[in-house]
Amino acid sequence: MPIASINPTTGEVLKSYAALTDGERSTKLDGAAAAYALWRQVPIAQRAAIWWRVAELLEQRSPELGAIATWEMGKPIAAAMAEVSKCATVCRYYAEHGAELLAPRPAVTQATETHVRYDPLGIILAVMPWNFPFWQVLRCAAPILMAGNVMVLKHASNVPQCAIAIEALLRDGGMPPGVFQTLLITTDQIEPILADPRVQGATLTGSEAAGQSLAIAAGKHLKKVVLELGGSDPFIVMPSADVERAVQAAVMARMQNNGQSCIAAKRFILHRAIASQFTELLQAQLFALRVGNPLLPETQVGPLATPKLRQELHAQVQRTIALGGTLLLGGDPAPYDASFPYGCFYPPTILTDIPHHSPAAQEELFGPVAALFTVDSLEEAIALANQSDYGLGASIWSSQAWEQQQGITELEAGAVFVNGMVKSHPAVPFGGIKRSGYGRELGRQGIHEFTNIKTVCTWE
Repeated sequence: MPIASINPTTGEVLKSYAALTDGERSTKLDGAAAAYALWRQVPIAQRAAIWWRVAELLEQRSPELGAIATWEMGKPIAAAMAEVSKCATVCRYYAEHGAELLAPRPAVTQATETHVRYDPLGIILAVMPWNFPFWQVLRCAAPILMAGNVMVLKHASNVPQCAIAIEALLRDGGMPPGVFQTLLITTDQIEPILADPRVQGATLTGSEAAGQSLAIAAGKHLKKVVLELGGSDPFIVMPSADVERAVQAAVMARMQNNGQSCIAAKRFILHRAIASQFTELLQAQLFALRVGNPLLPETQVGPLATPKLRQELHAQVQRTIALGGTLLLGGDPAPYDASFPYGCFYPPTILTDIPHHSPAAQEELFGPVAALFTVDSLEEAIALANQSDYGLGASIWSSQAWEQQQGITELEAGAVFVNGMVKSHPAVPFGGIKRSGYGRELGRQGIHEFTNIKTVCTWE
């Protein structure tokens, strides 16, 4: 089965690749195993020097790399270049802090000397999504490789050019052959890789269904897994909040990456006292967004990544309306430009009066659709936020310290942001709970996920 790069704006097939054969896949793993034997012995300072160079290349190549992402998955070009530049921050973070994060940590026991060390495991499989085709890969690759592991990447099938570009980038930055390899493979080729005894773990960012599939395969072969899955993040706004500031953040938090982000704010839970004001401001700002060709710098919302994604999103919107929801804005998937009749565009959309059992309340809407709910108290807001099966991120907007603290304590999510939109940062762990996955990327916890946390006790 060919792996195709298809422009979601025009429908043009940009490039097509043949999936690796079983023999080619085996050869790639042989190369990874040979590379691991050498890479694990490379001093941390030398590994760091490579990541410093990769960071420089990312910033230098952001226009050309960003354009590849725009061609393959429709991200507006300004956002695509910003994503590439952000990748440089995670490279520099682990280059600067890797030695300290991996240093043995002393402990006190009955032994003369006790410490905990962090040794690499071997080959790690990364199964990555298309929505942030550079950031998602570098976010996990930097700590995993800095720790002395090697990586094989199975990227999403619709962004093969991004996957190839990442391998070339790391090679140009000085990464030895075999330390990082892109595998152009299909989904059914993942389990044979996990079954290989040299592969010691896997990390996946993607849908809940993809996570379940990988977790089953990894469990069968007793392999360590980190899963970062879907989200339906609540965005709670209380009467004490700066409503205009909250709306400005809400637009970015919902519409970034054409609404295709796991940590996007998806459920806006508004206290009744400010609900009308917030809704009016949000509607005006979403209506004003420029939708169109993502290669134009003025475009703010481009197409969804595939026709299937647009079809699924529209079906969720229509089912919500059929069950009693109200369409306040958008909801029409018609093309925005006659020159792009194929384009997978979906307009900024607002749903209100949402029934509890509807898709907008119970499912992840992966596109530019904001679901608005009205409540009468903070307790009701938190209860509604926690009714979701997901638990990736949450934000609460309030100037009252007690409201902020109650939200921090009671919201069921891997991250809680106060008066700010949820985002990832190299210095702090990132991941979720419940059906949003388990394990952590980034921060100290992220670099330790794929290490042998080894206890060492010595007696004289």
